[in-house]
Amino acid sequence: MSLAPKLLTLVIVQDGSRILLGKKKRGFGEGYFNGFGGKVEPGEKVSQAALRELKEEAGISAKDLELRGVLTFNFDDKPQPWEVHVFRVSHWSGQPAESDEMIPQWFHSSSIPYEQMWADDPYWYPLFLEGKRFTGTFDFRDTHSLVSHSLREAGEAELLA
Repeated sequence: MSLAPKLLTLVIVQDGSRILLGKKKRGFGEGYFNGFGGKVEPGEKVSQAALRELKEEAGISAKDLELRGVLTFNFDDKPQPWEVHVFRVSHWSGQPAESDEMIPQWFHSSSIPYEQMWADDPYWYPLFLEGKRFTGTFDFRDTHSLVSHSLREAGEAELLA
């Protein structure tokens, strides 16, 4: 019997041709640039978790939240798959600020620091930047080595199912 997936969120703030990423200061993914997000708490909707995590990690409040993708991650050293809901924010209030977990930094869409990011990111970020919706599965060995993946465009209804 397989375990139900662990629900997580990932929020990418987009301002025209720039995206806001955060450099992880501690914990899982330390030293990597990523969007902002984390675990969905019991009784919390995925969208609520996304808004909460963005505020906690980047110090900004989203005024819009658009679901762009659902990605499943399988790690050979973790028994439970991760289901990550990827959101886009293009309107917000406040100024990005460093938190206990993340150091926010703006990047032009043509200079995303993929060499300092998770190995799956170069596959799906281009779809995100093109405004497309997507779904995919990524399989990792030893937490950081991507061994296989599948990725495709998806409709909005499919992501909400």
